[in-house]
Amino acid sequence: MEHFDLIVIGSGPAGRRAAIQAAKLGKRVIVIEKGRRVGGVSVHTGTIPSKTLRETALNLSGWRERGFYGRAYRVKQNLTAEDLRKRLHITLNHEVEVLEHQFARNRVETFKGTAKFVEKNVVEVHGEDGEITQFSSERFLLTVGTRPYRPDDYPFDGKRLLDSDEILDLEDLPRSITVIGAGVIGIEYATIFNALDVHVTLVEPRDSMLDFIDKELVGDLIYQLRDRNMVLRFGKKVEKVSLIDGGGCQIDMEDGRVVKSDMVLFAAGRMGATDALGLENCGLECDHRGRIKVDPKTFETNVEGIYAAGDVIGFPSLASTSMEQGRIAACHAFGEKAYDPPEYFPYGIYSVPEISTIGMTEEEVAERNIPYECGIARFRETSRGHIMGLETGMLKMIFSLKTRRLLGCHIVGEGATELIHVGQAVLNLKGTLEYFVENTFNYPTLAEAYKIAALDAWNKMPSND
Repeated sequence: MEHFDLIVIGSGPAGRRAAIQAAKLGKRVIVIEKGRRVGGVSVHTGTIPSKTLRETALNLSGWRERGFYGRAYRVKQNLTAEDLRKRLHITLNHEVEVLEHQFARNRVETFKGTAKFVEKNVVEVHGEDGEITQFSSERFLLTVGTRPYRPDDYPFDGKRLLDSDEILDLEDLPRSITVIGAGVIGIEYATIFNALDVHVTLVEPRDSMLDFIDKELVGDLIYQLRDRNMVLRFGKKVEKVSLIDGGGCQIDMEDGRVVKSDMVLFAAGRMGATDALGLENCGLECDHRGRIKVDPKTFETNVEGIYAAGDVIGFPSLASTSMEQGRIAACHAFGEKAYDPPEYFPYGIYSVPEISTIGMTEEEVAERNIPYECGIARFRETSRGHIMGLETGMLKMIFSLKTRRLLGCHIVGEGATELIHVGQAVLNLKGTLEYFVENTFNYPTLAEAYKIAALDAWNKMPSND
């Protein structure tokens, strides 16, 4: 039985960052991955594939140019699922090669197979050929990620009724699709298909969507989606999903209404991929969604020496935060200093249009009884926005009336996930309204929206009357 200083189970963002961090500390590390290639959910079915699909859809459909050339404009007239997959495979191969090179360069060992705890300090790995190998360590990091939640009474067939993993293997683009679940994944895929001129119906049992996002941004997004002829059905549960003889799917709603479409994507939640880990053999438990509870500062579980990070521990389930969680866990495991995770981090939703946010929402500021003022800029108010043909997009900043500090920054529109980092820097460095008013921004850029929004807030401030 080989012994390692750290055994990492899963090679997604958290696992890869932790393994390399531990290797840089001079430790012997092995990463166990059950998939055919390293990278985890992030590379193969989650972050990278969905964002690549989005970029391909926007480029080949001519979406970004329609503000100038009309809704009928296309770069490629007859888009196919093969067109979308081609770029996807190129991107995934590149990501895997980069990761394999990083592991090799840092002397991180990898092993293919499914890991299961035999006891607290020992795991056995079942390889594809049926061979079982055991490894031991005093330190483990569980970064096994998640898998789509699939209700038992849904007739998933991988062609007409699919989950968010299966959607990446589409053989043909549907003419219509119904997306069940208006969370991050559901919104991303619904808007991507809408950009491809597929008729989309979005079904959500709650009365709203993206509850952690500033309500003004959500309202702006909903307006845009309805303006693009997307059908939004909130506040009604799905009673039954069935496959129609001859093709297509039917959804029966609790209010008696029926929704029919060529395809249904079920994207209502994910489960921690922990059922095969044998957690009972090492004293660990998980919740009803398969998630593992950890210390939010060290990412150590209630079993000493066993850590967990990434999507398997729940919110925020971002590749960016998972990387930091893995690095911090590795440092703590070996007694090295690591800074605490920042209170505020940027959250990006790669819908069409993008959404990105950091800090407090207007609702949170109001709940805390903090006197505040908001500044808003529309992308169409910027010269760059006109050059790009943008008709929509907004940037919103929230400032404290007492300290004039930036409390929150929220963006919906083209390039939101890139633009947010200006707000992130100012917010985490405790910057004030004056930074945006007094500094010069490149012209013409979308970043000018920061100055426009700041001046909007400045004009409303009591001391500036």
